[in-house]
Amino acid sequence: MFGVNEQTRVFLRTGVTDGRLGIDGLRGLVGKAMRQDVLRGALYVFCNGRRNRVRCLLWDGSGFWLATKRVERATFAWPRDEAQVRQMSLAQLRLLLDGFELMSRRGWQRYEDRLPGNRSRPETIVTRDL
Repeated sequence: MFGVNEQTRVFLRTGVTDGRLGIDGLRGLVGKAMRQDVLRGALYVFCNGRRNRVRCLLWDGSGFWLATKRVERATFAWPRDEAQVRQMSLAQLRLLLDGFELMSRRGWQRYEDRLPGNRSRPETIVTRDL
């Protein structure tokens, strides 16, 4: 339905993106801020300022898809550097959307619950072959 597979290129816009932007606003960001052609069929991923919503923009050949994921009691571990655009695999995006934090090339770190009362140690998972 979405036309997303393992060969789909994924571009992550780091930092804060205005959560009120729709398809046209995000399309403009892809062209100007990310310097990418939105019509190439890649998946572009954005996060709002509260880090509780992620939006994905995709051109499927006949129109745009805009998908949103909102977490209720947590936040996404989103990279904060405003000037950076990261390319990642679809598997890495799945990890990020499932609550894992991109720390370095050596591994991902998952936070089960980001509420202030939870003092548990984070789980570290090494994923070198992604």
